[in-house]
Amino acid sequence: MREDGLTKVQRAVKVLERLPRWLILGLAFPLLVLNGWVFLVVFHYFQSLITIFVTANLLAFVLNYPVNLLTSRGAKRNRAILFVGLLAVLLVLVLGLTLAPAVIGQFNELIARLPTWIESSSQQVQIFDRWAAGRKLPVNLTGLAIQLTERLAEQLQSLTGQVFNVIAITIGGVFNFVFILVMTFYLLLQGDRLWDGIFLWFPQPYGSLLRQLLRQNFHNYFIGQASLAAIMGTSMTIAFVLLQVPFALLFGLGVGFMALFPFGTGVSISAIGLLMALKSVWLGLKVLGVAVVIQQIIENGIAPRLLGGFTGLNPVWILIALLIGAQVAGILGLLLAVPLAGFLKGVASLMRSHLLEEHSLESLK
Repeated sequence: MREDGLTKVQRAVKVLERLPRWLILGLAFPLLVLNGWVFLVVFHYFQSLITIFVTANLLAFVLNYPVNLLTSRGAKRNRAILFVGLLAVLLVLVLGLTLAPAVIGQFNELIARLPTWIESSSQQVQIFDRWAAGRKLPVNLTGLAIQLTERLAEQLQSLTGQVFNVIAITIGGVFNFVFILVMTFYLLLQGDRLWDGIFLWFPQPYGSLLRQLLRQNFHNYFIGQASLAAIMGTSMTIAFVLLQVPFALLFGLGVGFMALFPFGTGVSISAIGLLMALKSVWLGLKVLGVAVVIQQIIENGIAPRLLGGFTGLNPVWILIALLIGAQVAGILGLLLAVPLAGFLKGVASLMRSHLLEEHSLESLK
């Protein structure tokens, strides 16, 4: 019976091999769409749990580096995990008691001042329009300025809502916060065994290759991107303070946070320059010019050494990955989009090399 079953499978495989490739792809496409739809339904149903699990994994992934550093110097892993965990909690508490109130206060003040700045910018644009009309220049910026300012306010409120939504989901409750901490410590202790068990389901040696590929993409992206974001945020904050920019701490940290995402630095700098232009055109141009210079120095001098084009992805595919990640999982999806896209590219390359190898072996036979 078993041989008959194998024979039927082999016959089915041979029949599929004879079919045109376009027909095979046409038959597979509805299945892919159906599986994708089921995945989205399941993801949205368990989104809060998945967010907590992914957050704990990311924390464990980052904290694992100082833990490994301590263990390489002779410390026991349990003690190293306890020390690093306590240090991380202490750091979060210090930042929460010092930086967080200042940033939240500046953000609330920015929201309160924004209508005044918008009105001031409208007056500046009207003055410019009257000046242009007096010289019979075909320029009318009033309507465009109103649309841009309204759009900027909407995007700012939308982004703020997403950020606070992610924070509320992940650490909004005491239970979730404690659960993340417990899961992070568990992953530091037993994470390797957990992932070993998951990748054992894949045929070898592909399971080991997939795990190595996943680890490499996340390592290169998060370590490099986090270092770049820290440098960018610190540099921008210092520059904004020296320029006496209002809400310098909020804007500097905002640029650093947006630097975690591809193209985020340019978007945040443009938004800050536009916000400052609402208050004063000269201040907006000055902020934009200094910020662009700092961005170019960091991205052209430091970023290539940190990132080095690790994904090998075309910028178009990076944008598509970011759009899909934002649509599926919001801010968390933006964080995971690029390393996952790099991982999928590596998987596709691995499958392609495997198929080429099989084809070459068959041709030799």
